[in-house]
This record gives sequence, C-alpha cells and structure tokens, in this order.
Amino acid sequence: MFPLWADNHGSVSNISATVLARLQDQIGQPVSAEDLFAYIAAIAAHPGYIRRFATDLATPGLRIPLTADPALFTEAVTLGRRVIWLHTFGERFVDATQQCPAGPPRLPDGRRPQVPAGGAIPNTPEGMPDEMTYSPDQQRLTVGQGYIEPVPKAVWDYEVSGKQVLVQWFSYRRKTRERPQIGDRRSPSPLGDIQPDHWLPEYTTELLNVLNVLGLLVDLEPQAEDLLTRICAGALVTQQTLASAGAFFPAGHSPAGAIEQVTLPGFDLPEG
Repeated sequence: MFPLWADNHGSVSNISATVLARLQDQIGQPVSAEDLFAYIAAIAAHPGYIRRFATDLATPGLRIPLTADPALFTEAVTLGRRVIWLHTFGERFVDATQQCPAGPPRLPDGRRPQVPAGGAIPNTPEGMPDEMTYSPDQQRLTVGQGYIEPVPKAVWDYEVSGKQVLVQWFSYRRKTRERPQIGDRRSPSPLGDIQPDHWLPEYTTELLNVLNVLGLLVDLEPQAEDLLTRICAGALVTQQTLASAGAFFPAGHSPAGAIEQVTLPGFDLPEG
C-alpha cells in the first residue's frame, strides 16, 4: 500500500517535494501530490494496465509510465480524480463540475441497479441469505430469496487483485462466514461468531452502492486504456531524469512527521 499522506493528519506528503518539482519542470505546469496520486490511479486502476504490463508485473513493484506531455498529464489527472472519487464512494476528490458530487455515486436512470417489487431480501433469521448467484441472461443478481437488477456481467465479473469483488463482499455478510484456516495461522477468534442473525437494511444499501461504483468503473475502462496507450506512445519522464535530480528518498528514509512503517512509493520508469 502506498498512501498519499505520510502522517495521520493528511499534511505531510508521502511524495518527495523534489519529485514534484522535477515533474513540474518536465511537464511545464504545477504538479501537486494529489495530482500525482490521481495520475497513478488513472494509469494503473484498470484491466488494460494489467494486460499491457503483465510480464513486468510478474516481478513485484509498481511501474508507472510518466508522461512528459502536459495535455496528457492533465487528462490523466482528471480521469484519476474520478477513479478515486469512485473508489472512495464519493468521499474524496468531490467536484460537481466534473460530475463527481458528494455522496454515493450513481449510474444513470435506466442502468441503475434496483431492488424490484418482490425482490426484497428478507430480514428474518430464516431468510438470512447464504448464497449469491448471477444470471447473465436476466442481468439479475440473486441474494438468497431476493434479487437486484439490472447488473451487467462485467460488474459481476469485476475483480481486484484476482478476487471477484461481489463474491468477496458477500462472503463477509452471508449467513455462513467461516474462513478456512491456512497453514500455521491461528484459529479464528470466537468474536467472529458475533454477527447479525438476519440481513440488515444497510447491507442492501451497501450492495447497491458497490454495484453503482463497479458499473461506473467499468464505463471508464475503454477511456483509461486508450489514455495509457497514448501515454506509452509519447514522450516519457525517465527514471534517470528523476534520479539525477535527487528526486528519490534514500532507502530507509521517511519524511519528517511520517507515521511508522510507511512504505514510500518508488517508480520503475523507463531508462534513458
């Protein structure tokens, strides 16, 4: 995890000021820590990034091509701010002028997932769901005895770090929540058995929020992949350029005021 801020108050950037200054020189416009954070989200938070760099990503480490084109940089920052707005369910990078209002993001009418009449998930112990299934023909997500639609297949299939988001989300709210013990890990705490015995209304609200966010993220994927292609085809800021300016923190160094055990972000950039 590479946090934007290196302190608990969100005042000490986890990105070297020298990096930002050097990028500003290369791109020819101001670059803030938030801008770079959003840029990274635009570049890496979509399947096209994985497809393009699959071979390189076999070795751990975040590899981000940094454009030297100010127009492309601005385009990426704008896109990345929307991505982060979605990832934080409308709590960060709020900007109504960029269609990022405060509050849970929503798909347009007609595409917005709903609980139809007769599709409510029972809130009784007997009706506590233990299974979630999907019908691509109906675009229906069935949760126990209830259901939600429309849910596109791309939303059902959406993965993060190789795990299906909806399946993971449901696994922590279903009736049976046991986790298999892996290796020498200690047995689960009895506290894990303390859980609601019925489906809570807020679970449905959360699920609708997740479905809307995933749908909007899927919408951004073609734009993000096209942007990545154009950035990789253009002029890039190289690792050598940043290193020669002393833009990287020495190994083991943290900025003043940083919280303990924060890993500082590094970038594997094109040589040259």
